[in-house]
This record gives sequence, structure tokens and C-alpha cells, in this order.
Amino acid sequence: MNHDVTTIDGFRLYCLQKSAVTEELPFGPDTLVFKVQGKIFALCDLNEFRSVNLKCDPDYAIDLREQYPRSVLPGYHMNKKHWNTVLVAGEVDANLLRDLVDHSYDCVCKTLPKSRRPKDWVMR
Repeated sequence: MNHDVTTIDGFRLYCLQKSAVTEELPFGPDTLVFKVQGKIFALCDLNEFRSVNLKCDPDYAIDLREQYPRSVLPGYHMNKKHWNTVLVAGEVDANLLRDLVDHSYDCVCKTLPKSRRPKDWVMR
């Protein structure tokens, strides 16, 4: 389903439709965190929803930051090598944002032991 990931509701539904995903508020009531098998792949501010933090392959992260310098930034309060902060109302359209969520989810899934990977997940 093509949820409008540029809204908090659409972003939330898009993340939750993925296999083995949970949502939590481990950093307080304002930061929504999405995990697959207990490992974070996305987080965002619940109140303002101006940006999302997404895990990313380090080389791809650099490419994205160069291609979208005003909208894809090194991860705020995250390991800047492996995380990007993506501004929701910036140069990144909804299709690319969905792709980046998928990429983040995949980055985490491939680090999981095979026995813990979601059954329907396929390595891309």
C-alpha cells in the first residue's frame, strides 16, 4: 500500500506494515522509534514530524547527502556514518522517502542472525 509517508500517520503506517516491526517511545513521549526484531531502523519526532532518521549504507549515505544537500543530512544524534536525517518537506519526494525507509529496514535485517530475520524478508 502506498501510504503518504510525508505525514506522521502515513509514515507510521508504512513502517508498521513491514514484517516484525514494533513501535516504541524509549527516548520519551516525543520520539517515535521503529524497530525490527528489537533493532532501530527509523525514528521521528511525533509532534512536529519535520525529519526522520534512517539507517543507511555508508557509501549510499554520502551519495544521498551530495545529491540532496539541503534535505539529507548526517544523522542528528546518531552515528553519522550509518544514519541520515531526512527532512520531510525538502527535496526528497514521497517515493524516495519510501525507498529510504525500505533501505533502512533492509540494512537492519541483513545484520540480524538468519534465525531472527523476518520470514518474508528477502535480501536486496
